[in-house]
Amino acid sequence: MGVSGMTALDAELPTDTTGMVRIPGGAFRMGSDRHYPEEAPARRVKVDGFWIDEAPVTNRQFRAFAEATGHVTFAEIPPDPKDYPGALPHMLQPGSLVFSPPARVASLRDWSQWWTFKFKANWRRPYGPGSSIKGLDDHPVVHVAYSDAEAYAAWVGKALATEAEWEFAARGGLDDAEFAWGDEFTPAGRHMANTWQGAFPQENTKEDGWARTSPVGAYPPNGYGLYDMIGNVWEWTADFWSTRHPADAPKACCVPQNPRGGPEAASYDPAQPAIRIPRKVLKGGSHLCAPNYCRRYRPAARHAEPIDTSTSHVGFRCVSRG
Repeated sequence: MGVSGMTALDAELPTDTTGMVRIPGGAFRMGSDRHYPEEAPARRVKVDGFWIDEAPVTNRQFRAFAEATGHVTFAEIPPDPKDYPGALPHMLQPGSLVFSPPARVASLRDWSQWWTFKFKANWRRPYGPGSSIKGLDDHPVVHVAYSDAEAYAAWVGKALATEAEWEFAARGGLDDAEFAWGDEFTPAGRHMANTWQGAFPQENTKEDGWARTSPVGAYPPNGYGLYDMIGNVWEWTADFWSTRHPADAPKACCVPQNPRGGPEAASYDPAQPAIRIPRKVLKGGSHLCAPNYCRRYRPAARHAEPIDTSTSHVGFRCVSRG
């Protein structure tokens, strides 16, 4: 499944840095005080230099991993009833969440109107039975839970980024800019990332040419030469979720170096006290982020995702701290 005795977070320099970019490290302002409360407060942090994949892991790359190791993803394994007390027996089948645009919506607060748990949906069948990844080799792999991303990272001798590393890389050298490419969402009318156009979730005008995922590299890279750091798919990070960032350091001497997320116990969803599933931080937004619903197509944006959850709009990329 992975490399025995090795965790992805412990990975050093990979055997091959092909397809990776060296990030020099440095100080930057992490988070934002201008948008969602979980992004605040903005604070100065420092990160050491590291390598990062220039694009999300693709279906072609993940297939090579699965064939070489026999890895079975979380979405392909029947759920254990002990982990889901109260679940209906007929729901305890392998599957994953697939975005299914509704004809109309009653409220944008109810995500169940456009997310459907489809049996047998997984990375090989991204939209459920009858679908496939034929022709999607260069698209980001989706329907990967946290353990799947971690296993792949360990197999290639890499790791998953911390939230601070990921955000620093996404900014591309533009400290405190609104987007990964500057302060204008579509400069000169040009789409810079795969996001949603139209009234989410029922109207997708596809002005950028894509209804769902797009091939990696279809949009311009950021200042560090990284593709799809914004949009296309959300990406797993190694940090546990926290509802807010710590306060900014009062003095320059106290700026955190390589900060990490909150404790695991604090990452549980308070709305589901009976289900104690840790949540990790997702970064980058996806092709489903829209101005009228989820303006998280920004480096500072973040989202909580239970580690046992996979969806049709979450993927990952890897780093190395050599």
